[in-house]
Amino acid sequence: MPEAASSLVPAKPALVTVDDDPSVSRAVARDLRRRYGETFRVVRAESGQQALDALKEMALRGNDVAVLLADFRMPGMNGLEFLEQAMDLYPAARRVLLTAYADTDAAITAINVVDLDHYLLKPWDPPEEKLYPVVDAMIDAWRATPHKEVCETRVIGHRWSARSHQVRDFLARNQVPYRWYPVDQPEAARLLQAAGVDDSHLPVVISPAGECLVAPDEMQLAERVGLATVPVTDFYDLIVIGGGPAGLGASVYGASEGLRTVLVERTATGGQAGQSSRIENYLGFPDGVSGAQLTDRARRQAVRLGAEVLTAREVVALEANGPARTVRFADGSAIHAHAVVLATGVSYRELDAPGLADLAGRGVFYGSALTEAAGCAGADVYIVGGANSAGQAAVYFSRHARGVTMLVRGPSLQASMSQYLIEQIDGIPEITVRACTEVVEATGGEHLEKLTLRDRTTGETETVDAGYLFVFIGATPRTDWLGELVERDAGGFVLAGPDLVVDGKRPVGWTEERDPLHLETSLPGVFVAGDARAESVKRVASAVGDGAMAVSLVHRYLERP
Repeated sequence: MPEAASSLVPAKPALVTVDDDPSVSRAVARDLRRRYGETFRVVRAESGQQALDALKEMALRGNDVAVLLADFRMPGMNGLEFLEQAMDLYPAARRVLLTAYADTDAAITAINVVDLDHYLLKPWDPPEEKLYPVVDAMIDAWRATPHKEVCETRVIGHRWSARSHQVRDFLARNQVPYRWYPVDQPEAARLLQAAGVDDSHLPVVISPAGECLVAPDEMQLAERVGLATVPVTDFYDLIVIGGGPAGLGASVYGASEGLRTVLVERTATGGQAGQSSRIENYLGFPDGVSGAQLTDRARRQAVRLGAEVLTAREVVALEANGPARTVRFADGSAIHAHAVVLATGVSYRELDAPGLADLAGRGVFYGSALTEAAGCAGADVYIVGGANSAGQAAVYFSRHARGVTMLVRGPSLQASMSQYLIEQIDGIPEITVRACTEVVEATGGEHLEKLTLRDRTTGETETVDAGYLFVFIGATPRTDWLGELVERDAGGFVLAGPDLVVDGKRPVGWTEERDPLHLETSLPGVFVAGDARAESVKRVASAVGDGAMAVSLVHRYLERP
């Protein structure tokens, strides 16, 4: 039998082999141990799921994995599917597919799907000629690849503190491993005593290096946990503002096509899509994918192709200085570029009802706030909104909460939610949908305790017990900082391309002897992509498409006479 995941406590990095044929599995493990047993732990499994379970436990324990070797033909989950999921847990591990001669087409596909490093034809005897040289090369490549060790950041705070929630959310969305210690736990008291800090100055963050940060802001957090915050240079070919799907798409295509590209994000890459618990209708993922997985892959892809990613940098102004475009940050510094892509996305509107503002971060959250899922166990969760993001959150929280109630202002979900999601919600007994219902008041002491609901049809009100409220209503573009520099519609969405030409007249102040390009704003060389664009389709796929198209138009702009 393969080694059980619970028995694995390797101090050494691991070589993981997966094959459903027990004799082949044992043979691979035997050959690997004979050559590498002194410096690596060899872990074998007989199914993709068994191997994934082992990898998850190893990741939690901070163990590293150097090489993944998976047989292609396995029931339930083939080697290609296993490697695709495993790369989310161990992106730096080298990936090898074991194939028969007839399956070489699968190996070629894997090169594109999971960035496969190598494929081995079975049988590989003798291993000295056919197996070891490949594994040697994979280990050398793994050692030469910069990859962060799993270091533990520790966060001490109050469970019902808005700032403590913001710190945890920032770390989680930026894929920073951390451990949470509520202040009433003995270990939290021990850590605070060791740091010389009392519990009146929470949250406290202890970095992997042992540095104590008292109530840090996002910039301090980013710098201490290894996120890039300072640009490498002051001039780029392309500045992308916003790290959602549109910004990530623009960064990937800009960097891959030779433009010196920098992506600037104020919180974490992914945007609203990155907070989605499950995206079921994105092309190429038949089993669905979490927003965090999808956008983390895109970020890694952009960095691998040469894009620079700056985190926790708030942009406050955009300027035109001759042919250059200048982006100014809140701290007064600035960077410059030939072209800019605005991919600032949108934020959820705040719900206007008594008590909600006071309880924000203490039971009332805007967006999915996945870091709160564990605390929802046994609680009554309410979700305001009827679009896909609200539906995805309802499905996710139904796995944790006692019950989930969706509050929808309209008569049904049909007008605003994808049919696949409506059917999924109908099949989950823990989810209740209340149509024509709105929140009119929230009450509670330390945290949210009760909601007052109103039936929009009858006007009757009802007070219910509620532990959590997640709000997904409408979208407000993050464009106020642009001022009058680029034209926007009445809702604040940025106008671009044909929308700027009215009755044959170009926008006021337009300096080019041509019409604006399709995604170009009223300031030449500045383009808009994704949800911030007026009349855009609010879908992940269309945002990524906008980002790719914007880069194509940037090239046309840069190549102009």
